[in-house]
Order: sequence, then C-alpha cells, then structure tokens
Amino acid sequence: MTEESDRGRDQVACSPCVTAAPLATEEAAALARGFHALGDPVRLRLLSMLAAAPGGEICVCEFVGPLGKSQGTISHHLKILSEARLVRGERRGKWVWYSLEPRRLEELQGSITSRLAEAETASSS
Repeated sequence: MTEESDRGRDQVACSPCVTAAPLATEEAAALARGFHALGDPVRLRLLSMLAAAPGGEICVCEFVGPLGKSQGTISHHLKILSEARLVRGERRGKWVWYSLEPRRLEELQGSITSRLAEAETASSS
C-alpha cells in the first residue's frame, strides 16, 4: 500500500475515506461496488428487513411476500448485495439464510463521514 492511499484511510473502519484525500483507482472501485448495491429500493428494503430481523437472519423464502417480488428477482438482488459484501448467505438444506455484514456497512458509512464529522466538530468548537 502506498503512502498516498494510506492518507485516505479512515482510521476507525480501515477503509478509504473519500473526503480525506484522492482515492486510488482500486479504492474507488471497491467503494463504488458497495454504493452501487445500495442504489436500488428493493436492495435497501432487503437490508432493512435483515437489520430488523429478530435473529439477525432471514430465509430467502421469507422475502417474497413482503417485497411482492419473484424469487428470481430477490435472488438477483441478494447476489448483488452479496458480491458487494453487504450480506452473506448460508445454505441450510434447500434454502439460503441471509444476514447483514455490519462491518462492510460501517466501512461504507465511514468512507464518507469520518472527515465530515471532524469538520463539524471543529466548526462547533
């Protein structure tokens, strides 16, 4: 890792911070995959359902009714979320159970908020 890419790192989540310094190409691509996955209302609803799940996980079959989407559409969106490392799936028999990857969500959040929070703190002092 270069010194230049280290400067843009968020110290808390160890992810690049878009407001700290120019991002390296690889860092920008990794963040873009995560943010792209969040850019769809169905995927945001999937994430919110997972976040609200009492046991922290939901069977893929349980998304169909509440979302009003076909199994294939839901699987497509879960694949995108999984490829962006926002959710993980675990096969149990014939079904896959999904849960959030909270660290990845924190990384994306940290990539845009760390410097903004510092600036806000400095301006309120």
